[in-house]
Amino acid sequence: MDPTAGLPGLPAPPPLGASALPAGTFDGSLVLVTGGGTGLGRAVAAEFARLGADLLIVSRRERHLGPARAELAKLGTRVSSAVCDIRDPRRIAEVFDAHAPPDVLVNNAAANFPVPTEDMSPNAWQAVVDITLTGTFLMTREFGRRHLAARTPASVIDVGASYAWTGGPGFAHSAAAKAGVESLVRTLAVEWGPYGIQVNGLVPGLMPHTDMSEDIRGNLARAEDATESAGPDGHDRRQPALRVGAPRELGWAATFLASPYARFITGHTLVVDGANWQRRGLVSPPVTPVREQLGRGPFTG
Repeated sequence: MDPTAGLPGLPAPPPLGASALPAGTFDGSLVLVTGGGTGLGRAVAAEFARLGADLLIVSRRERHLGPARAELAKLGTRVSSAVCDIRDPRRIAEVFDAHAPPDVLVNNAAANFPVPTEDMSPNAWQAVVDITLTGTFLMTREFGRRHLAARTPASVIDVGASYAWTGGPGFAHSAAAKAGVESLVRTLAVEWGPYGIQVNGLVPGLMPHTDMSEDIRGNLARAEDATESAGPDGHDRRQPALRVGAPRELGWAATFLASPYARFITGHTLVVDGANWQRRGLVSPPVTPVREQLGRGPFTG
């Protein structure tokens, strides 16, 4: 018997295009979104565009930027883009020099793939830490230095992950990097608050989208098979909300944090995951080793 049968779960979100903020909230503002060409980054950029913001989307690959520019431009906003490896401070400075000063920076770009720690190469560790943590630092530093020099207010939003504080079996590289990002949020909120710069974190839960990597998709599929997560009424029984999130819900949270209505919120991390990271049952499920979760055989050295 399905123990969630008949339970409503959290209500579905309003439709795409809805907003809790007044139209024109970001008129005259430029919002820079790293990793803005795909997935959650593009969803966040779209919600800023719906509220009047101009956009500057950044990606390492031009092939991600063209389709995103076309799609976002349909929302009636001006969309610029730049190819940028956020590990390269010189290229970052060039991007900032070539565009008007952004008012909002959303650090969404990150690297991630599931791997048992014993199988992780030093290069794999370094690549994820360099993109996720160092890239976030370099983008934020360039953004902050320019606003400090100009004495202009600004907002930084760093996209994090709940395993920054819970730990992330199978994602040791990403969990460590995201823990660093979380610390950066708290540190810079204090350092830069006197200069009018807000720094906040934003943590998504499971929000499926078409740009998810094959590694992540495969891991989710294995988890669904193992847990029979889908109930007969379509509920996702792994989630306290009995549903997964929609990418636009992350965008709504981001626009709020950067809006005039959140001016006294800084150094905070807003979690948008339907309480999934806090899930704790009276009866714990059996432990499944990470290697088995990822479909890998025994470790042979």
